[in-house]
Amino acid sequence: MSFSIRAISSPADVTRFIKSQWNFYQGDRNFVPPLLMDRQKLLNTKKNPFYKHSTMQLFLAEDGGKVLGRIAAIINDNHNIVHEDRVGFFGFFECVNDQKVATALLDTAAAWLRERKMAQMRGPVNPSMNDECGLLVEGFDSPPQILMTYNPQYYATLLEGYGLHKEMDLYAYELYNKTYQSDKMKRMVSLLRERTGVTIRAMKFSPKADFLRDVQILKEIYNAAWEKNWGFVKITDEEFDFLANDLKQIAEPSLVLIAELEGRPVGFALSLPNINESLIHNKNGGIVGGLWHLLTKKKKISSVRIFVLGVLPEFRNKGLDVLLYAETADAAHRIGCDMGEASWILESNEAMNKAATQIMQGRRYKTYRIYEKNL
Repeated sequence: MSFSIRAISSPADVTRFIKSQWNFYQGDRNFVPPLLMDRQKLLNTKKNPFYKHSTMQLFLAEDGGKVLGRIAAIINDNHNIVHEDRVGFFGFFECVNDQKVATALLDTAAAWLRERKMAQMRGPVNPSMNDECGLLVEGFDSPPQILMTYNPQYYATLLEGYGLHKEMDLYAYELYNKTYQSDKMKRMVSLLRERTGVTIRAMKFSPKADFLRDVQILKEIYNAAWEKNWGFVKITDEEFDFLANDLKQIAEPSLVLIAELEGRPVGFALSLPNINESLIHNKNGGIVGGLWHLLTKKKKISSVRIFVLGVLPEFRNKGLDVLLYAETADAAHRIGCDMGEASWILESNEAMNKAATQIMQGRRYKTYRIYEKNL
């Protein structure tokens, strides 16, 4: 096979980079096409605030006019400052089932990172741990939930064949209202409400002043609650606002919950309707088609993803996470969603993994992997 790899930057090439993803999922019933406009915003290095502290280079592997693969090399300066290391990242990886092509792509990304004094290459992240991340390695029998990755099974073989090794696994749990809301759980929730005195309210999406105030609350709790997590980097104000404005378009206000103790916000849970149930029908990848499927099928969505749940460190081990999960289940049930996914949860987070299985009666049904290799 004859092919070449080139760095790209022009808007036309970036669009080609995005649209090439469809080439690798022909006939895959579980592939959920992304919205083109969302991918364009994510990769826009001038408008996405992530790139104010990070740099990225996109590459395409081509044979004539055919795209055989793609990859991004990424340096997140904030990550390296916080963790005091020199980790470079790769992301947006797609490839035909050919080790030579995969090796060439990964070699190209590694060389770009090495030239910039990075000591390790880690990924996939698209483009950070605050976005979509991880390679699916278990759970190919169902489509991904919103903002979770999906890929052909052979990708793991390609990455491992290159010499990348597992650094961390991320777990996704399948939860059902009928098993979650057991009598034992109801008694526990009732007792916790009485003991803690915590009140839980829905986030306010209007008026604008209230929305902005609650966004600030979520931002502060998010950065404080996740600060000690593996690979975590605090999200900047601009990044959080950028994300909040995007999520506001699809969020259900009753699924964004804030826990308060004596009027002080101490935790929150953000769950999102699984719009992938609509977008999966947009197999041709058109912008108009994607929006049409989203608008016409949104009322039929039957599942939610628990996207983020955090409690301030000084208020942990009080059962506030259990209360937030319970309130989320109730809110989801009221809008007709009795299946939920809790994701992602670090394999090293023993408390959360135990809660997901033993308290919430969840089933781990997908595993995502972050790989790493010394440069």
